[in-house]
Amino acid sequence: MASQPPNQERHVDRDGVTRIQRKRTGGNGTWLVWVALGVTVLCLLLSAWLVSSPDPVPDSQEPAPVRVARATPPSSPPPAPKLASSAPRPAPQQAAPAAPEPEAPAEQLPEPQQAPAEGIHLYRPGTSPLMQGIIVPEDFPLPEGYVRHYQATDNGERVQPILMFHPDYKPTDSNGQPVELPSNRVVPPELAPPGMPIEILELPAGPEGVEPIP
Repeated sequence: MASQPPNQERHVDRDGVTRIQRKRTGGNGTWLVWVALGVTVLCLLLSAWLVSSPDPVPDSQEPAPVRVARATPPSSPPPAPKLASSAPRPAPQQAAPAAPEPEAPAEQLPEPQQAPAEGIHLYRPGTSPLMQGIIVPEDFPLPEGYVRHYQATDNGERVQPILMFHPDYKPTDSNGQPVELPSNRVVPPELAPPGMPIEILELPAGPEGVEPIP
């Protein structure tokens, strides 16, 4: 039979089963011993450090004394400089001249009433141009339907008469059809009566203007 290890125990229960288990030793108390030793060593080291450390140096500097400042009375302002007696005095103010009185509005005279224009006063210069046409000699007999038309400039200068159709003249052609006449009734050279010399009137330049021959 083999010998049993010293750290094992053998037990047989009532059923005859044999059980082998490790013996309980004092291993659980060993670590407590080591912990206690460690704490003791740590306390010793801490005490040695406290003993060997130098004492704190007291602060030898005394606090500075508190000085109390006395209140000094405010200094009086410097006296104002005296004005020199030779300074010029302000000139007395002169009274403003009186405003001129507004002039009374001039009395407006009634405008003279003009008489209504009539006759030659109805004409206004520059509104009726001179008409250019065929000059009618004084000794030339005019056939029926033709008249002499006399004109004058705005300055009153008379010009030679020109040939015009009578307002009631209604000429017709060979077929009996009415002939269309110029609107100003001035006779053009192609409708002049037979045997009449054709000479066109030259009109002077003026404000009245010229209406050329049709």
